[in-house]
Amino acid sequence: MLRAERLGLCDRLEELDAAEWSSASACTGWSVHEVVAHLTLATRQSKLDFVRGMLRHRGDFDRMTAAQAVAHAQEYGPAELIEQLRESAASTRTGMGSSARDSLIDVIVHGQDIARPLGVRWVTPPERVVVALDHALASRWYGAKKRFARAALEATDVDWTGGHGTLTIRGAAIDLLLAATGRTIGVDRLSGAGTVALQAAVNA
Repeated sequence: MLRAERLGLCDRLEELDAAEWSSASACTGWSVHEVVAHLTLATRQSKLDFVRGMLRHRGDFDRMTAAQAVAHAQEYGPAELIEQLRESAASTRTGMGSSARDSLIDVIVHGQDIARPLGVRWVTPPERVVVALDHALASRWYGAKKRFARAALEATDVDWTGGHGTLTIRGAAIDLLLAATGRTIGVDRLSGAGTVALQAAVNA
């Protein structure tokens, strides 16, 4: 699934023009170019690189990640980054503390971070999305357990349910995944009694 999602993203990225590569993504402060650079780094960094980066940025993971993405984007152009992503599409190498499922979440969600501000529709097969969604809900890293603490989730495009609450939230699996990872994009496409609390949670 991870290999297929990376290769599919490469095909989509090849359709973007220079202006779109320079456009702002849904990741605050990151251009499309920088988001793609970030995705290529998942399989290119060693544990030692991670430790050095964390020391350089005084233990601030988000700051380290942003700085590395910007630096990599400055060094490589769009075509080179796409080629890097293609070359490593089958790699299961991950950063410290993460798994191949985290990498799958990264590619799917960042794909939407790119597509939605550009007004283009990039579709990931729902069966891939629910694998990512199950992992996002179970993991302590994404904040989904707290965000969906009172929610009963129901996908409308695939046979999937999740959560243990009483306030229903319904929507396409991809929009549930975006919400599970703290994205505001897609929340307005969800429905149900739990969406008010969810909107407040993701905005916070």
